[in-house]
Amino acid sequence: MFAAAGAKTPVADSVLTDFKVNAAKILSPYASAVLLDQQFCYRQAVEQNAVAKSCAMIVAADDFIPGNGIPVDNVVLDKKINAQAVKRDGAKALKLLVLWRSDEDAQQRLNMVKEFNELCHSNGLLSIIEPVVRPPRCGDKFDREQAIIDAAKELGDSGADLYKVEMPLYGKGARSDLLTASQRLNGHINMPWVILSSGVDEKLFPRAVRVAMEAGASGFLAGRAVWSSVIGLPDTELMLRDVSAPKLQRLGEIVDEMMAKRR
Repeated sequence: MFAAAGAKTPVADSVLTDFKVNAAKILSPYASAVLLDQQFCYRQAVEQNAVAKSCAMIVAADDFIPGNGIPVDNVVLDKKINAQAVKRDGAKALKLLVLWRSDEDAQQRLNMVKEFNELCHSNGLLSIIEPVVRPPRCGDKFDREQAIIDAAKELGDSGADLYKVEMPLYGKGARSDLLTASQRLNGHINMPWVILSSGVDEKLFPRAVRVAMEAGASGFLAGRAVWSSVIGLPDTELMLRDVSAPKLQRLGEIVDEMMAKRR
């Protein structure tokens, strides 16, 4: 993402760290929670008190394994994570990315999620799973929309506290189609769920949040829709304040509005 915006390649770790820590400092006052990854920003954010006291801290507990020419070809639970230390630092939850392929072992995924849930709950932390669908390794035809539903059927009652899901149809198309797809998804997730913004045009994301919540979602857990447009711009901190913060505030207003309708 930074390279696409014109940054020198390879992008230095310090560039990613500085951006993520600054984003946490500037945006966390407007968020109910913020996700921090251990590789680039968790420790630095804690040391710099980057997360507002009003904002819960979520820490990634996934270990990305590169392969086949992509940076994240497989994911396992990070065995090095110290859940008690994370909790002492103020975290309220851990997050686990689960790559879902139709031709890979479902039981292996379920076992990983079970182990993750036990790690979280035995240490007083909430469990957030993030199933993301991928094409099968064998090269069969890939129906993304059906894969999202199949992943929800498999993992939507797995005992986690929150299900972070890809937005059906990438948030595109008629509102009625989005609502039908989101309602179908809601029928297979037996826990609170939120949508992520990856793959969704940031201009369409506010509508996606509104439609998903009408179908039963509890909100969103997203970064790209909030801050991706400021990457590569001069004076990033100013852009985060002037461009990204209002976007996040507006998304928060949509969540509040939709939740109020349920009362």
